[in-house]
Amino acid sequence: MKITFYGHASLGIQVNDVNILVDPFISGNPKASHIDIDQLKADYILVTHAHQDHTLDVEAIAKRTGAIVVSNFEIVSYFEKLGIEGHPMNHGGTWDFDFGIVKYVNAIHTSSFPDGSYGGQPGGFVIEGEHKNIYIAGDTALTYDMKLIPLQTKLDLAILPIGDNFTMGIDDAILASDFVACDKVLGYHFDTFGYIEIDHKVAKHKFFEKEKDLMLLEIGGFIEL
Repeated sequence: MKITFYGHASLGIQVNDVNILVDPFISGNPKASHIDIDQLKADYILVTHAHQDHTLDVEAIAKRTGAIVVSNFEIVSYFEKLGIEGHPMNHGGTWDFDFGIVKYVNAIHTSSFPDGSYGGQPGGFVIEGEHKNIYIAGDTALTYDMKLIPLQTKLDLAILPIGDNFTMGIDDAILASDFVACDKVLGYHFDTFGYIEIDHKVAKHKFFEKEKDLMLLEIGGFIEL
């Protein structure tokens, strides 16, 4: 499993020959200007919630690639009206896709499209694929529901927002890693704009003090599990 960071909360995940994008907000992010969305492969696009900084490039990429949008019922319905194929899910639901098993889990945040349309309730994803298990938290506060995840799934990686203000910050992300029983964390949703800028050295040191590994990738950087 290869995971690429495209800036903000945008990810590419490759599982065998299947390409998955998560929350593509790339063309509107000046820090990701070197990433060409027309070159990205996508068989599926996973969307945690409807905010523009998570959905901006969904339509363009899905129409070019034929990718299937996976999200809550309201978000999938929104994109289906634009002629995009979708797979609707809701909280607690699980589906066995060709790349692995996906569970849509709780997140605490808000969710609406830029035009004011209701985006349903936000969520995150637990993905079990290629013998590796990851948790993509989406935009969320620290929530006790995270403790349910390790009761069913032993995680190899937790992908957590760390920018604070709109989501968890560093200290809560450390607690979240305890809740999900995973000490290997990929941080995202940070540095895109002023409200969520972080001190990288301080963040990594705080995780290190708790005997945890916080990875902060450059945009376009990747890890392999």
